[in-house]
Amino acid sequence: MRLLTSPLRRMLLGLLNLCEGEGGNPDKCCVLNPHRLLRRQNFSAKVTATELVSYWQGVFEANGIPEAQESSKYIVSYVLGAKTFHSLDAGSLSTPLTLEQRQQIQQLSMKRLQRMPVQYVLGEWDFRELTLKMRPPVFIPRPETEDLVSLVLEEEFQRSRSPAVNVGHQCPTVVSHPVILEIGCGSGAIALSLLNKLPTSRVIAVDKEEAAVNLTRENAQRLQLQDRIRILCYNVSSGSWEQLLLWGPVDTVVSNPPYVFHGDMAHLAEEILSYEDLGALDGGNDGMRVIKKILALAPRILKDNGSVFLEVDPRHPEMVENWLQSRPDLSLSVSATHKDFFGKPRFLHIQNHKAR
Repeated sequence: MRLLTSPLRRMLLGLLNLCEGEGGNPDKCCVLNPHRLLRRQNFSAKVTATELVSYWQGVFEANGIPEAQESSKYIVSYVLGAKTFHSLDAGSLSTPLTLEQRQQIQQLSMKRLQRMPVQYVLGEWDFRELTLKMRPPVFIPRPETEDLVSLVLEEEFQRSRSPAVNVGHQCPTVVSHPVILEIGCGSGAIALSLLNKLPTSRVIAVDKEEAAVNLTRENAQRLQLQDRIRILCYNVSSGSWEQLLLWGPVDTVVSNPPYVFHGDMAHLAEEILSYEDLGALDGGNDGMRVIKKILALAPRILKDNGSVFLEVDPRHPEMVENWLQSRPDLSLSVSATHKDFFGKPRFLHIQNHKAR
């Protein structure tokens, strides 16, 4: 067993004196006072990245912060200019951090102590190959949504490999400039990932919240994808569908809509309830409020045989299928249901069969 270095030992022992009440007895108290912590940390100590990860992990665990080790690793790595802690080389791990680095780690860690999500603490997060700016209350993209993007990409690649017949010349022509509509763009994760992988595509990204529209626009500019995207403040429940036909009928509609059942909202993590836009999560009593709006809109704006891709609650596939059967006027049907990496039915591919 490796003995703790003296500076780190002093820091960890100091945690016992930072507890509120009961004289710092760890058996009787586990909540640390962040303001006392801020005053008492020894900034003159020579500590390494590995030691600071251990220190802040202890602080987070004592305060009941979820994913304490992951949180401390992300924060320390970010300050050292790395994406992950494992990507730091041996020299970076063993070299004492500067005063400025330790202060920055402390400032970020104090935000995490307030249950702010790590994505907001760092102000950025990776989604697929892109690094996106993040700020509250704009919805944070989840890892499973990367699979939703993959499904859309697979569909577009298949279309490009399946040429249509040009009746006049009896020769195949390839539709190589797909138009995609994303409803509820948030930070722009889905829209910008599609643009990044489909270099001839164009995307219309809409969200009812101005904060989301502004963040998507900022991320598009940072990634130099702004020329092929139009970003609109648009409410699918009340907006005019003609606004969405900037480039004519669209090939694909994609959305990770609010789909949490209203009764489940109270059980979400404190990080979500305190910081994220709950309107981007709450799907109403059956989680279908916005899903139904999207599906009712789709036939008006889709090309013949166009597609809708949705991320949904695992209870929704059967509900959506039943609802579409009750609405034959929409000429939509569920083409496929795909599972997430937990094996739960999470994604729907819905096909348009209405001829214009």
